[in-house]
Amino acid sequence: AVAIVNSDISRALSAYLERYPDEAALLSEPGRLLSEGGDFASRRNFPMHVTAGALLVRGGAEILLVEHLAYGIMLQPGGHLELADATLIGAAVRELAEETGVDPGKVFPALQAPVYIEYGRVPARPEKDEPDHYHLDFGYSFVTADADVGGIQESEVRGAGWYPLAVAERLVGRRIARAVSASPRIG
Repeated sequence: AVAIVNSDISRALSAYLERYPDEAALLSEPGRLLSEGGDFASRRNFPMHVTAGALLVRGGAEILLVEHLAYGIMLQPGGHLELADATLIGAAVRELAEETGVDPGKVFPALQAPVYIEYGRVPARPEKDEPDHYHLDFGYSFVTADADVGGIQESEVRGAGWYPLAVAERLVGRRIARAVSASPRIG
């Protein structure tokens, strides 16, 4: 089993809703599912499981995005939880390093709480034996002064690069502004 348990997920969701109470209605369904029990850290849990994402702000001026292979769109690095993940924020850092080759030693959390949580439908993927389901994606903001892209995870992403904040917000949405507002300038 994954080290992250439902109580960890529920605590992160509660902390987020304390900060962003206007999103309670948007997140009521995943809250209900969590209350019913199940192993939401497992990618084999349907109809919903948890994923973690990383918004890395460099120099207060740009965000690292990846071109997601399966979805064909630009997104923040992120993905499913794994057995070795002890925390949601740790899973986000692992995914960031795996997908972009960024040195995790050059990445620092802007906050310990998520800056976005999104509940979104994922189409069936018969090749992975996955029915239609939902991801509850916990996104964390990180800062760096000088991290750069290394070897990308070609099985997951087509490319990775730094985008000016305004461009990244047009591509990815309002979570960019939250990551920036949470991120102190370093470097």
